[in-house]
Amino acid sequence: MTDTLKIFIPMAGWGTRMRPHTWSKPKPLVSVGGKPSLDHLMDMFASIPDPANAEFIFIVGPFLGELQIPAYVAEHYPTVKAHYVVQHEMKGQSHALYLAKEHLRGPMVVCFSDTLMETDFSFIAGESADGVAWVKPVEDPRRFGVAELDADGWVTRFIEKPQTMDNNLVVVGCYYFKDAGRLREAIEEQMRRNLTLKNEFFLADAISLMIEGGAKVCTRRVDTWLDTGTIEATLDTNRFMLERLNVETFERSGVKVIPPVFIHDSAEVANSEIGPHVSIGAGCVIRDSRIEDSILEPGAEVNAAALTHSLIGKQAKVQGRGADGPAAELNVGDDSTVKL
Repeated sequence: MTDTLKIFIPMAGWGTRMRPHTWSKPKPLVSVGGKPSLDHLMDMFASIPDPANAEFIFIVGPFLGELQIPAYVAEHYPTVKAHYVVQHEMKGQSHALYLAKEHLRGPMVVCFSDTLMETDFSFIAGESADGVAWVKPVEDPRRFGVAELDADGWVTRFIEKPQTMDNNLVVVGCYYFKDAGRLREAIEEQMRRNLTLKNEFFLADAISLMIEGGAKVCTRRVDTWLDTGTIEATLDTNRFMLERLNVETFERSGVKVIPPVFIHDSAEVANSEIGPHVSIGAGCVIRDSRIEDSILEPGAEVNAAALTHSLIGKQAKVQGRGADGPAAELNVGDDSTVKL
């Protein structure tokens, strides 16, 4: 692949299902498995052909996104060539991409920010199809989009949020296009026809228009597809990631650790029981507590509390009444204080 690969990451949504955490930061900066989900997404692209020649186009939301995402990328990925486009109106996926139409040329990948999967992108260097959609069979496809295939395995159309469960081949939110210009033309046609669902332009409709015009689109299956779109899904993903991590044993006097856990080197833990399935970020302080199945973001403090199935935001403070007894389930935003 000689042309520059453009990697589009739309992340402009309000993140309403991740509140209160998304009141103070964009959803991709919420922690899971020991680091922000954006870091896991960037790790995913390590296998792209010629990564030094790739460009990232981040489509961010106003206010939090346009301020925090460029600063985070500049600090943590200083060698990445990045562009930023702000989506002020939430008119859907195709609308988001079209705002970056100046970059819609040559080969491209689109991956939505709450899609984490295990795949190898190296194959696209020799891919002859006009498009590739990553898919995974699921039990109930009705809240997703599905790919309909012909007898030869080519996609005939995409159906957004199907009403039946006849087809469970769900599109996970990642696509490759050999020619981004062709996608741009399809989006323009989609907008001319006003093909929307609940007043949003979905990418599935634009790709279906490409197929109507003769484009050949195939699928690539993934076994592992993780989601960080809700609190529940983020905690599920945290469990999965910790099971896969090779984390060194955390040993400290007076601390019982039940693996798997991630505890940042700078965290202070004393007289507590941690685990299983707990991620503890940098600078956290935990004393006299019992914590399981939870995420503590950097700088969080927990004192004399029993927690389970909880997500505690940055610099948040939880004051309990002792580690004995039933564990509380908390969802605490950044810089907040909770007394049990």
